[in-house]
Amino acid sequence: MADDLKSTFLDVYSILKTDLLQDPAFEFTNESSQWLEQMLDYNVPGGKLNRGISVVDSYKMLKQNQKLTQEEIFLSCALGWCIEWVFLFYLLTLFISLSLSLCLCSVTRRGQPCWFRKPQVGMIAINDGLLLRNHIHRILKKHFRGKRYYVDLVDLFNEVEFQTTCGQMLDLITTFDGEKDLSKYSLEIHRRIVQYKTAYYSFYLPVACALLMAGENLEIHSDVKNVLVDMGIYFQVQDDYLDCFAEPETLGKIGTYIEDFKCSWLVVKALERCSEEQTKILYENYGKSEPSNIAKVKALYKELDLESAFMKYEKESYEKLTKLIEAHQSKEIQLVLKSFLAKIYKRQK
Repeated sequence: MADDLKSTFLDVYSILKTDLLQDPAFEFTNESSQWLEQMLDYNVPGGKLNRGISVVDSYKMLKQNQKLTQEEIFLSCALGWCIEWVFLFYLLTLFISLSLSLCLCSVTRRGQPCWFRKPQVGMIAINDGLLLRNHIHRILKKHFRGKRYYVDLVDLFNEVEFQTTCGQMLDLITTFDGEKDLSKYSLEIHRRIVQYKTAYYSFYLPVACALLMAGENLEIHSDVKNVLVDMGIYFQVQDDYLDCFAEPETLGKIGTYIEDFKCSWLVVKALERCSEEQTKILYENYGKSEPSNIAKVKALYKELDLESAFMKYEKESYEKLTKLIEAHQSKEIQLVLKSFLAKIYKRQK
């Protein structure tokens, strides 16, 4: 069933791509059409596509698993792809920002060079990122303009895009603004970065899209938003933990948060627990790429027993989220939220 859904989801991508390549608002040349198609195929349809597919899954649950019409399947997939477009837009601009600010010489994604690293692309990728962002509203206009919830959809995407952009700004100026300074890092800063940069578009946006399609008013579902934002924060704390402590074979990649000077939950908790001497070790080694520096930071994390701290955090987060979900009056919404939580609880990668 999951394979069938992904296949259907990818079929909808092909339809949306054709729409964009034939958009009557622009007079495409052969060269510009080929460029756009290559850019989209290189960047958009790869990966797990979990954010996008979760719109379809959530909508099915809200409809009490009734058989969806072809239009409902198409529209829920189209909204899912809009979220994937959001993700790619921010990822592309983030990689370019990191490359320029840190002088990174090789950045890869999904085992291939990032789009802007291709010789014929370079900084043209900045404009490609703007195209990705504009495509979201071209898709919404073409396929949802006649729907009663169209204005709410546009407002939703505008709101979440603004929040995500601000979260990315906070991350960049906190982590990469001039000289590395761990004194900027705190649990509150970590929460704000994660909430705005990740949680809104990765967790809230898919469910909000499904709710609007199902005829719900988002203004009366602030409790759903709060649960999903808390879930997104928990997800990122997991990610911070796994980046350091998971085996690369299990995680599917080698963790880099220490050498990248990331404002991670682990370094924030370490700063809370460190003695004066341990703080000095952290300041001298965090954010450096030499294996010896990374090893010292990891040894300090073990000394501070951050593994146990995470296990305690995970248990408390799961119990809190479960209690909040089960308090919701709608069984369908409970099902949606529980499905999100089940996908991430005690994940290994």
